[in-house]
Parts: sequence; structure tokens; C-alpha cells
Amino acid sequence: MDLDAPMAMAQMVPGTALTGATILCCNCGVPIDGTSATGALCYDCIKSTVDISRGIPREGTLHVCRDCERWMMPPASWVTAALESRELLSICLKRLRNLGKVRIIDAHFIWTEPHSRRIKVKITVQDAVAEGVLMQQSFEVVYVVANQQCADCAKSYTANVWRAAVQVRQKVTHKRTFLLLEQLILKHQAHKDTINIKEEKGGIDFYFAQRNQADAFIHFLKSVVPINLQSSRHLISADTHTGNKSYKFSYSAEIVPICRDDLVALPLKLAKHLGSISPLVLCWRIGTSVNFLDPSTLQTAELSADAYWRAPVHPLAGSPQLVEFIVMDIEPTGQRKGKWLLSEATVARASDLGHNDITYFVRTHLGQLLRAGDSVMGYLIAGANYNSDLFDIIDNSRAYGSTIPDVVLVKKHYPNRRKNKKRQWKLKRMNRDEGDLLPKAADQARMDAEYELFLRDVEEDEELRATLALYKSAKKKQPQDEDAMSIAETEMTTAEEGVPKINMDELLDDFDELDINKAPAAPAAAADAADDAGVDEAFEGVGHNV
Repeated sequence: MDLDAPMAMAQMVPGTALTGATILCCNCGVPIDGTSATGALCYDCIKSTVDISRGIPREGTLHVCRDCERWMMPPASWVTAALESRELLSICLKRLRNLGKVRIIDAHFIWTEPHSRRIKVKITVQDAVAEGVLMQQSFEVVYVVANQQCADCAKSYTANVWRAAVQVRQKVTHKRTFLLLEQLILKHQAHKDTINIKEEKGGIDFYFAQRNQADAFIHFLKSVVPINLQSSRHLISADTHTGNKSYKFSYSAEIVPICRDDLVALPLKLAKHLGSISPLVLCWRIGTSVNFLDPSTLQTAELSADAYWRAPVHPLAGSPQLVEFIVMDIEPTGQRKGKWLLSEATVARASDLGHNDITYFVRTHLGQLLRAGDSVMGYLIAGANYNSDLFDIIDNSRAYGSTIPDVVLVKKHYPNRRKNKKRQWKLKRMNRDEGDLLPKAADQARMDAEYELFLRDVEEDEELRATLALYKSAKKKQPQDEDAMSIAETEMTTAEEGVPKINMDELLDDFDELDINKAPAAPAAAADAADDAGVDEAFEGVGHNV
């Protein structure tokens, strides 16, 4: 600046007085207030010469695990965070050095291509450059996204890495309880922390990387089924200098061997303790306790898990021993309890029709469902030989020996139900390792039959459906003749009349089957415009985020 050149002076407004000395900026010569100027510099010169973000890096690296999609939080923790979320922004700010020396005013993400493996963050900081002078500055930081496998995922690819195992067992010949337990686990996501699920003889093993994860899973099991828990631990290593020890924990959870629709003979003392219920009862529900029903009086009783394991009892008969009966006549008595209606019925075995005239008189709780001519499944007690001391005690008892019925009806049967029918709904299954227990052809057929019976129970029991997660089944439409289709629908409607069905409003959409690549193709003109505007890259980025 030429000091000898003439310079225009600011005109003073009449009626005003100077309150401070006016000086020139030592850099650009702009008049400034000398009493508040810092280093004889104006504000614009201060911004151009002073950098309050000096020492803060403009580049960084973020590590993400491609298996579990968690981000590394230094020094060794891994955090779940979505793209452009507050959690990820916190991780980005913590990766910058010297950021704590200034005050952060604002921080937000700048959009980048998802496949570029770059994350940009714009940060606004504020700091004092002199006494009474604050300066605000904005800058961008670019992070490179790098892949790094976390310790948990690294352990999952090696053998014998589990720290806690939960062995779930049930001493029965079928898998009905495990089918129900599997659906409850899937609905509540209780298996999300497992590193392996292995099917063993008589049950399933769940393996966890941490002991607290196994404890949470056991807490879930206790909330859905009555179990008897036993635990043990095995020493892996020990440090004699520090006294630190490493253990492997094993938990054995045994489910009660009583299942739904089982016929159970209770000890006389226990039956009297449960409200003087009949000692010969049906199990109508398994929850946190075992629920019994006397079908001749509609009296119910609840046996807790602790009380059961103090004096275990075993069922007399199960669902494989059910016999089909035909209702000849039925009349309600008027006594009702919840969904049950006590009725008196005359039934005959379906296999005896046309051979003899043997009928049985029975009191049943299914009066609301049964009509004359219907089929019903039940236990034929008359002439049966049960290898049970409790049943012999009941039979020889003066109080209960004469009250043993000839037949105990359990549930309504639908003989017109089509086999291998394609349902509009489905249930998800857990991914588990079968190991060396690959089923044989006969065992596979038995397992398929048990699963089909479980699906029928889901269709027939509304209370059971309320506890499960049912999904819509994706069907492939095949072109057919309209006349042939109408004839087939008429035949199916006639054959399955009266069979319970599930309303479509009760089903959930299976989002695992959704695919963005299945979207309908755009017209040619729109496709050309999309190519010019780079819309294809945008859709590629959306697919990457999904």
C-alpha cells in the first residue's frame, strides 16, 4: 500500500462524536476501531491469516466388518451404526485428533456415492483468537471406508470358540414341542446372539460367545416353557500370577415330557392339592406351567415347573395313540367355561362302523365344535393296558375307580382335508447344523408328518396362532384354462367345506423375499433419460445400502 497516495476519509455525521481511536489495518488499510482491534488486523484479515482448525486432520479411515456390518470404535470395541446416522457421526468425530481443543458448532454428512467407499463430513468449529474475539470456521473431512474383520466374526470361523452352550432336551419320541419352541424363538429373535445351532439326538444345542448371552437365552426359555436347569463349567486356562481363569459354561435345559393333548394320570395327593381335580386329565396348554383340564367337568388346574420337577409324572398316552371316532349324537348340558361347552355325546369308532354296533357314552368339552356326524380324535381307555402304577392306583381307588371314562375326546378331526395342499401362509425355520444326524428316509417321512400335524394345529387353534409369526407364501402364477380353474376351485370348496382357514389379515409380509432388481422395466425413452441423468448409478447405490 502506498502511504503517500491520497486516501478518502470517512465523513462524520453531524451530531455524533468519536468514542474511540480509529486506526488502519496493518494488512489491508481498512479503518478499524483501535480499542478493540487484535494485532491491528481487521476481521477479514484475521480469517485469512488465522486457522483455528490447524492440527485437525482432513482425512481419516473408518473400519467396518463386512460380516456383521459393525463399525470399529477405538480402541477395540465394535458398534452397530447405519449410514448417515448419529452413531456413525459420533464415530467419525472421535477419530479426529485435536478436535477437543475447539468448540464444535455443527457437523453433518455430505452425500457421496455409496460404492465410492468414501464418507464426507462437514464440521463447523468455533474458537477464541483473542480476548473478546471469536472466530468460526468450516471444513470438510474425508474418511476412507476399509474392511476389517471383528474379533467375534473371526472366532465364528474357527472351531471350539464358544464360551457357553445351552443344551435343550425333551425325553419324548416326537418333535412337537420343539416345533413350537422354534417358532417362538424366531418371533422374539432369541437366537440372534448364537454362533452355532446344532441338532442333537433328543434336542438342540445353542452355542454362544459370551456367558451373559446364554443367560439371556435361558431367561427366554423359562418365559415360554417349563424347564429344569442344570449348569456346569469347565476350566480352560488359568494364570497363576494374576489368578485370572477362563471357563466354558454348559447349561442343560430339560423340557417337561408332557405335551399338548396328552393324557396324564396324576398322583391322588397332587390332584387333591390342585383343587381336587380328577386324577385323569388332559393337558390342554404348555406355557410357563403345565395346564390340565378335566373334560367331564371343565375343571382346570395349573402345575408350576418347580412343583412338577419335585414329583415328575409322565403321560399315559400321546397324540400317536389317538383314535378316530364318529359322533352319533350330542346334546349340550348348558355348562360353559371360556371356549368350552360341556356336552354329552354318543360316539363310535370309525373302524367299527359296518362291523359292530359298539358305541360309547362320553362327556366332552368340545360341545361348541361337534355336531352329529362329525369326526373327532380321542383316547380309547376301555380295554387299554397302560403300564403305569398311577393309573392302577386310580383304577383301584374307591373315589375315582368308577369315574374313569371309556373314551376321552381331544379334538375335532377334518377327514376331508386335502393332503399336500398348498397353503397361502408359511412358517420360517431356523438354520441349524444337523451334523452327523442326517435323517433316514423313514425318519424324514415321520418328521414331515409331525410338521404337517403342527401346521394343522396352527390352523385350528386361534390362540396358538396369536403367539406365532405367520408369513404370506409367495406363489407363482401359472396360466391355466379358465373353465378348468373354475371346476378345480368348485371341487376344492366342496371337499374342504368346514375346514378352518387362516385369514390373510393375520399374515405378515416376508421382506426376505423382496428384491429391488425385480422392479418393472421402464419404457425405452425413460430408460435413455435415466442413463443420461445417472439414475442407474443412484439405483446401484440404493441396492448397496439395502
